[in-house]
Amino acid sequence: MSALNEQLRAALAAAVAGATGKPFMVERAEPASGGCIHASWILSSSTLRCFAKVNRAQHADALAAEADGLNALAAAGMRVPMPIAHGVAGADAFLVLEYLALGPGTEAGYRKLGRGLALLHAPAGARFGWHRDNYIGLTPQRNTMHDAWGEFWRDERLAPQLELAAANGHGGKIHSLGTELLDAVPRLLASHAPAPSLLHGDLWGGNAAVLADGTPVVFDPAVYYGDAETDLAMTELFGGFPASFYDGYREVRALADGYAKRRPLYNLYHVLNHLNLFGAGYRRQAEQMMAQLIQSG
Repeated sequence: MSALNEQLRAALAAAVAGATGKPFMVERAEPASGGCIHASWILSSSTLRCFAKVNRAQHADALAAEADGLNALAAAGMRVPMPIAHGVAGADAFLVLEYLALGPGTEAGYRKLGRGLALLHAPAGARFGWHRDNYIGLTPQRNTMHDAWGEFWRDERLAPQLELAAANGHGGKIHSLGTELLDAVPRLLASHAPAPSLLHGDLWGGNAAVLADGTPVVFDPAVYYGDAETDLAMTELFGGFPASFYDGYREVRALADGYAKRRPLYNLYHVLNHLNLFGAGYRRQAEQMMAQLIQSG
């Protein structure tokens, strides 16, 4: 998207004004880099700067779900870009957020992030799931409530990704290994009974940062109540976080025995999602992970 059309610009201005109760005019719109799913803009007036995500109107629910997740994380004590408004204008959907100035990622900042995540995970929810379905990237994420964690992970996480992989033409070994793995999940998680923790749900390095004042911040969530280890596992999937992050987490919350064995089962969900979002480049990794998990189970 090279420019904001007039209909969208007017809708964004009206939405911000309606949410804040103050007049707002988009005097400047600067494209923001970094996102691979939505077009992003920094909107400025003489008195306010905010951050807007824009996509086709068919993705309005994904942006609404993101706002829901951010509000949930904020209510639990995490620093996030606070949602201002979301809606649809013609062919476009939008989400307007608080603008945050990101600073350099410091050791102290990531230690605080680790502690904050551990505190987020500490209170126990009633069941595994969430009050609404949402999205992991643009992939629908089912959040039907379950009492048993193993059933939730099998039925609401791995099975839908494997079904989508088949629909996307990734059959053959992915299908046969996936069928075996789903049968193995109860065994792989048989001795593990975590409490339902509120999760970020998509916590890789690109979805966390440190503000200019040193405060850690997270964004782009896919929240639900699940095993806290799934958040930690993903932080290790794509390059990992600094050691100070894990030090901070362990200052507040100890890891349960067997985490290292469960980590690939949890990260398989994200590798399958990348297979479905970005294509066959992730197929071999998914096959290897499933084969190893089946053998270990």
